[in-house]
Amino acid sequence: MASRPPVQHILSTTQNTPSSAENLAQFSIAAIAGLALAVTILYVCAVPIAGKLGASRDFVSYWATGRLLAHHANPYDRDAIAALEHAQGLDARAILVMRNPPWALPLALPLGYLGLRFAGILWTLLLLACLLLSVRLVHQLHDSPASHTHWLGFAFTPCLICMTMGQTSLLALLGLVLFLRLHLRRPFAAGLALWLCALKPHLFLPFLAVLAAWIVVSRNFRLLAGAATALALTSLAASLMVPGVWHNYLALLRSPAVANDFIPCIPDAIRRWFAPQSAWPQYLPVALSCLWALIYYARRRSSWNWISNSSPLLLVSLLFAPYCWFYDQCLAMPPLLQGTYAARSSSRIIVLVLLILAADLQILFVKVVSPWWLWTAPAWFAWYLFAASPARVSSLHSEQAPV
Repeated sequence: MASRPPVQHILSTTQNTPSSAENLAQFSIAAIAGLALAVTILYVCAVPIAGKLGASRDFVSYWATGRLLAHHANPYDRDAIAALEHAQGLDARAILVMRNPPWALPLALPLGYLGLRFAGILWTLLLLACLLLSVRLVHQLHDSPASHTHWLGFAFTPCLICMTMGQTSLLALLGLVLFLRLHLRRPFAAGLALWLCALKPHLFLPFLAVLAAWIVVSRNFRLLAGAATALALTSLAASLMVPGVWHNYLALLRSPAVANDFIPCIPDAIRRWFAPQSAWPQYLPVALSCLWALIYYARRRSSWNWISNSSPLLLVSLLFAPYCWFYDQCLAMPPLLQGTYAARSSSRIIVLVLLILAADLQILFVKVVSPWWLWTAPAWFAWYLFAASPARVSSLHSEQAPV
């Protein structure tokens, strides 16, 4: 008669057997990540052979800006930008102007010496590399869990739309992840990496408020020196390329074409609802969120950890940014991956997969400027709170020293 296996062996075998929910979650992740990767590869291959594809996405504004910089012309001149873009096939009714601060101009300068198609290919590959590296670094920041939930980073709809449109938000994402990776051992390099975040500083305002307080409290002035060095050098380069560039930039921001643009984010919706002719309703939410962020930091100052504590800051920063497009929400990817690692059940991960699929389907039928995109930023934040309780999130990094 065969002997019975020990009770502990039965229990361990049962515990190691994946449940149906876990199998469904892993299958869902693999399916959506595989589909997203296939679409991305198809797009990268289509760029060099498509006729007007290069002129129909936001990247054309960076290329046109580079063209003007190469001739030391005003890179924020709407008429000159429009002439270059329309010559490449952009719809005559449209105009895309680079709105990044002048310290971002050295990034656009090399593009001006290349043709639009070839520059677009290189730019797309650069953004793809930023996405791949960012997902890998986030996975490593959380001690490389054995699950494949980090594949969701490759399938995250804002990341793919950002790459499709050729926007710089993926560069800001890489700067954020590099800061989280380097801030302990190489603070000066971490400060240099923040220059990438400064390409779109309005997306990080509560995050930056806490960063400033943390630098003062921890006396980590090497990080501040790195950030200041990067900003000073690139700002100087921009001023040397085009004298008076800061005046030109401020004039662009004050222009009616920029001030009256509809942006599908909550602060802009609040402004249009309460006081369409005033600017303050658009900035009041972010001011209040900065105050909340400082209180949030003060309560956790003695045990502050940037890797685990920054996720709510980032999601609130995106939720109340004075202007934030759907593709800018690629910065929500690190907090959402952290949420998947902290989730107590696979069903919660399936909810995130369904949210991503809903965004995938909506992008097929709804334009990026539609108010229907107001749901996404609150959805990412709500899911994070739903999936990762504070106690569970804090335990993820309990073995790390406070930062």
